[in-house]
Amino acid sequence: MIAAEGVRAAAVALLGEIVEWSPVRGGGNNQLFRARTAAGTTSAVKAYPQTAGDQRDRYAVESAALAFVNRVAPGTVPRLLACDDDARIVAAEWIDGSPVHAGEASMEQVVAFLAALHAARTAPGAERFGSASEACFSIADLREQLAARRTRLAAVPDLASLLERFDALADEALAASDSGVALDTAQRTLSPSDFGFHNALLRDRRIVFFDFEYFGWDDPVKTVADFVWHPAMSLDPAAREQFLAGTATLYGDDAGYAARLHARLPLYGLRWALIVLNEFLPERWARRVAAGQTADRDAILERQRTKAHGLLEKVDQLLGEGR
Repeated sequence: MIAAEGVRAAAVALLGEIVEWSPVRGGGNNQLFRARTAAGTTSAVKAYPQTAGDQRDRYAVESAALAFVNRVAPGTVPRLLACDDDARIVAAEWIDGSPVHAGEASMEQVVAFLAALHAARTAPGAERFGSASEACFSIADLREQLAARRTRLAAVPDLASLLERFDALADEALAASDSGVALDTAQRTLSPSDFGFHNALLRDRRIVFFDFEYFGWDDPVKTVADFVWHPAMSLDPAAREQFLAGTATLYGDDAGYAARLHARLPLYGLRWALIVLNEFLPERWARRVAAGQTADRDAILERQRTKAHGLLEKVDQLLGEGR
């Protein structure tokens, strides 16, 4: 974890005199502070600790993504105010807003945002982005990710029975899946990756999206599936159908999109069941501690276990529709 005093000193160099400074939250992969300057500007100051095993430069990705999205879809993300490459700190517009809930208007804005990113594929600067975090350009990529995550969790004895159920569902889902070739460039989209209402606020009836540490190129199917399956989301049937219908139109130029989504949606649900179990891995917990996590680990592990069970149940229901 970067010392708060060091983050503040770097923020002063970027923003000028700071008269109010407070941490916003702990946990996650970074440190976040709210800063008000003598000039009256309120900013979100984000620091990105580097930890062992974290191969992605989250600072470089997010600072570049904010600058790019501000240009191609202004008003949908916080304005980038300043950044410090040496200190690995980003200062962005502070967003005062309320939580976003699923509804007709919010789902329209979500689809419109994805449409803006999809249209920006040919915008200047788009070619500079790499793949989104854990992008899946083929069924082989998805299979490998599932296998790697399953292997990492195999040594956790408390998860044995849960993983047995995962294995049974994975066998069924993989048997029913496609064997398509890797997507070509024209089929890919720019994706926020960690995308959902957990990373958004409603300001003046408009949704502002944030957290772009994992931004990059991906299969639209993964972008859609992650939004549907993310455990922080809670879409009722009407909102889910509106989102799926809107994105089906958005990505409809890809003739294979609908078939890929149908075949791989259960597999992405299984992937999320493994993702929520990451907290059982010592290296992941070390990253949380580096970012300031202070919550009781046992309580967090039990919560994540419950989430995983719930996701497996939903996958089972989805597979059951085709049995």
